[in-house]
Amino acid sequence: MVYKWRKKIQLVTFPACCTLCGAEGDDGLDLCRGCRDELPFNRQACPRCALPLPDAVPEDALCGQCQRAPPKFDRCYIPLCYGYPLDHLISHFKFRGKLAEGRLLSGLVGDFLVQQSCELPELIIPVPLHASRLRERGFNQALELARPLGRCFERPVERRIVIRNRPTPPQMELDKGARRKNVRGAFELTGQLRARHVAIIDDVVTTGSTVNELATVLRRGGAERVDVWAVARRAGN
Repeated sequence: MVYKWRKKIQLVTFPACCTLCGAEGDDGLDLCRGCRDELPFNRQACPRCALPLPDAVPEDALCGQCQRAPPKFDRCYIPLCYGYPLDHLISHFKFRGKLAEGRLLSGLVGDFLVQQSCELPELIIPVPLHASRLRERGFNQALELARPLGRCFERPVERRIVIRNRPTPPQMELDKGARRKNVRGAFELTGQLRARHVAIIDDVVTTGSTVNELATVLRRGGAERVDVWAVARRAGN
């Protein structure tokens, strides 16, 4: 594990500045200590899917969904819950092309991976966008999150091994059952997967349908362990 990962790359050539309040950034992040403390950290969560759980639940207890139907991925590493002011940062990054926010969010994920002593994968795979959505947005937010992590942890980022083979409606517009149907069969491998341990990365996990479908495809391709890295987890499952 790389414990001083932030020192391995110079993200900016000027002092970090808090993107929320304009104060001096803390620990190399574009976020001050006060605003960072206000983020909705995912402190008590299912160890498998990172669903936020009540404080009274034992630390290592799986949520009901993971007990009834274990997902195809092995573990989610998700430091934050989706809520204010994190939703503001993600929205600006994802829909307004504010890539500085993406760099900040990637840094928060990296810090969490270090804190958790996460076993690093052989390969990082960002959740792919369909070509039509990529043309519309201009960038893949998952890829922008993955690139700094790949550089800092010295792991390759593979953005071509899996494609989204058809356009799908945004998951946020659908209920849980429709989300599963929406992404079923939507991903396919384009070549031979040569890594046994991979990490999928995305910005937000809601029901886990997207990352679970992608993990299914990767396991069929030979992956023995599939982790999920994301910025935020929604409370609904």
